[in-house]
Amino acid sequence: MPAIKLTDDLGRTLVFVHPPARIVSLVPSDTYSLIALGAVDRLVGRTTYCESPEVAHLPTVGGTKDVDVDAVFALAPHLVIANQEENTRVVLEALAARVPVLVSLPRRVNDGIAHLARLARILGVGPKDPARALIKRAYALRDRTVPSEVLETPPDGLPVIESQRRSKRETAPRPDGRVRAFIPIWNNPLMTMNADTFGSDVLVQCGIANVFGQRLRLYPLAADLGKSAPQDSSGRDVRYPRLSLFEIKEREPDLVILPDEPYNFTEAEEQMFRDALPKARIVRVSGKDLFWYGAWTIDALDRLNRELAQG
Repeated sequence: MPAIKLTDDLGRTLVFVHPPARIVSLVPSDTYSLIALGAVDRLVGRTTYCESPEVAHLPTVGGTKDVDVDAVFALAPHLVIANQEENTRVVLEALAARVPVLVSLPRRVNDGIAHLARLARILGVGPKDPARALIKRAYALRDRTVPSEVLETPPDGLPVIESQRRSKRETAPRPDGRVRAFIPIWNNPLMTMNADTFGSDVLVQCGIANVFGQRLRLYPLAADLGKSAPQDSSGRDVRYPRLSLFEIKEREPDLVILPDEPYNFTEAEEQMFRDALPKARIVRVSGKDLFWYGAWTIDALDRLNRELAQG
């Protein structure tokens, strides 16, 4: 097999002379994809959140945010698979100094499919390999995806969104007739995601519009909540805005989607949304179906379509 040269989502070049025989996965969705690609026998380590039964016997190296770097090195991996959002920069830099690290950051469903194909290349999946059927299904999914919303960030790093927050144009029905949804991902403070995220694009593929698709995160928190002027956000992640309940009510969503991860909303919190948004339908869904990219998405979209359909 000729050497494989590819680029990860941080723009770093990785070269594999041979398919890696010892892999540590720091990302639960990637662990699932490796299993689906028939590479469970190459996995030698995982995080405590990688809970698939097929890897229950493997040693853990901590959680996604508190990876034990020495524990990873002790497993002598040929490759570590990581994610820029799920794993910390300090850990990724420490690991990359001694072992190849493939870092992903998919923001669209198609990015996740491309990443799955990239894993197949690294593993040396050939034309007659059973895993090719999975890749074929992924490409079929790619061929029926629709374009996501485009989020434009002002070049000066100071997003001006007050007009967005107060404009009735944001609460008017979209001309394409899509259901408009609010998707909280955290509480205290309330947080959501904008259009430049994988989860939001998953909903686009289900025909759902994100009411906060164009909303940027402001710094500090007081600015996000409309209580102070924003500071320069250059170099910071602006994809996960913090919100007040008042702002959510202003957007008048048709649907509230409550995933069970990264935050599992209580019944009392669900009732809070029911009281604030009496006209909105509330649906609980699997956070994995929204946020796990790669092999998981192939079946997740059909599940979400059924769950989110008006019933």
